[in-house]
Amino acid sequence: MKMHRKILILNMVISAFVLTACSDVFPSASSVGNTTQKEEAQGEAEQVNAAKPTLTYWAELNGNAASVKPNTQDIPFFQEWQKRTGVRIKFIQPPANQAKEAMNVLLASGDLPDMMEYEWDSHPGGPEKAISDGYIVRLNELIDKHAPNLKKYLAEHPDVDKQVKTDNGSYYVFPFIRGDELLRTFQGPIIRKDWLDELGLETPTTIDEWYTVLKAFKEKKGVEAPLTFLGVPNPLFGIEGGAFVGAFGVKKGFYLDQGQVKFGAMEQGYKQFLATFHKWYAEGLLDINIATVDTKTMDSNMISGRSGATVWNAGAGIGKWQPIVQEKEQGVMFAAAPYPVLNKGDKPEFGQRSYAYVGTGGVAISSKSKHAEEAAKLLDYGYSEEGHMLFNFGIEGTSYTMKDDYPTYSDFVLRNGDKLAPSQALAMYTRASYFGPFVQDIRYMEQYYTLPQQRTAILDWANTNVDQHMMPQIPKTELESAELSSIMNDVTTLVDEMSLKIILGVESVEAFDSYVSKIKSSKIDRAIQIQKLVIDRYEHR
Repeated sequence: MKMHRKILILNMVISAFVLTACSDVFPSASSVGNTTQKEEAQGEAEQVNAAKPTLTYWAELNGNAASVKPNTQDIPFFQEWQKRTGVRIKFIQPPANQAKEAMNVLLASGDLPDMMEYEWDSHPGGPEKAISDGYIVRLNELIDKHAPNLKKYLAEHPDVDKQVKTDNGSYYVFPFIRGDELLRTFQGPIIRKDWLDELGLETPTTIDEWYTVLKAFKEKKGVEAPLTFLGVPNPLFGIEGGAFVGAFGVKKGFYLDQGQVKFGAMEQGYKQFLATFHKWYAEGLLDINIATVDTKTMDSNMISGRSGATVWNAGAGIGKWQPIVQEKEQGVMFAAAPYPVLNKGDKPEFGQRSYAYVGTGGVAISSKSKHAEEAAKLLDYGYSEEGHMLFNFGIEGTSYTMKDDYPTYSDFVLRNGDKLAPSQALAMYTRASYFGPFVQDIRYMEQYYTLPQQRTAILDWANTNVDQHMMPQIPKTELESAELSSIMNDVTTLVDEMSLKIILGVESVEAFDSYVSKIKSSKIDRAIQIQKLVIDRYEHR
């Protein structure tokens, strides 16, 4: 698909003082239009609302939105959603970055809201456990009778339908769905292309070429930490999508190899990867803080020039850093590099690739709700034609206009007088850039990725064989989830400790084989067996 749409300014850093001055930048949903229309719409909405119950909705507020208006109820999108559906919603939001802890407290209290937006796939024992424990309801009947739009979409997309229900056939959330293949890839290696040009080097494609480039950054540019990547919430988190480790024919976690389930961290390719990264670390080519780099640190590394390469997103990486650095340094260029391979010309086997349904941002209906039918109808709105436009583009005439049948984000949102970054402005009127009960539209990304190197990045990063290696996205049974979780807690700890010790030189590369023995004694073979059983059932659905 060609992505040559209207060029929009993307991801500028917002000073702290702006955040306190943003409260009046955006009109509420009800203020759009002239005064008479506004009063009439408010009156009609109040009459409709008076006849319907107020529903409660638990969800963490997106960070971009929260940086402008800290309360969900004040966000124009959520005001408009209520107005159009005629349903009043009382929003309950946990503290930022504490959703898991807050959900545990909420479930323990027994005082549950009507709707809960959460990563239900991560619930201990899986979604079926959440249903059997009486936290959330099985949605099959509600979807069949009260969610015609979602029902129609799933009927037309059987592959997605298989992903959004449990092995027992239970629907458990109104899901967030990526509606286009291009939306599934958004992350990969990023490098300072201007430094490559200055040094007379080509964009690296192989592990050997990467070594040459990082050495040049270190020795000729004086770069302190040539390659940086995320080390939190767990070691090597930034390369779990397959960067660098994938060149050795493995992935850190579970993957498929010619139909067989494998756990990459116990394969010989992983040993070769660790040996390579140990060499790079010893020569100062990796960030010395490899285990503690968070997004804030990574931003600082790339913006300051402390690092010249990383693995991150087209939007939050290239789109964020490029305009910041080029204000101070002319000619700067952050660009994508393909996922590394061992042999020149090979196609990468692994790379970041999301699922159409990732389990995040789905909305469940509480078993305590007395208004399950009303909640189902409200949530189904996001899958209707009108709801699709609201969730992806916002309010016509305010956040977007139709140009040649194409919903085009407006200057009001994306050129907001330097007050807000587009990511913040979009979060005021849409949910396109984060999760929720709707299908994400590719036309959002075509405008959100405004820099040419962002659009090129997506195509470069998507050019892998990763689809052949991806495990199916499907919840396990309650017993399988509990057993797998118990095994992997121990295995993951061993792998993280092993990886860091070998890379840092605390242990020799030869210690790898003894660590593998410990992994096997932790019942990794049983974990692989569980994964295989799940795949077999999935394929026979």
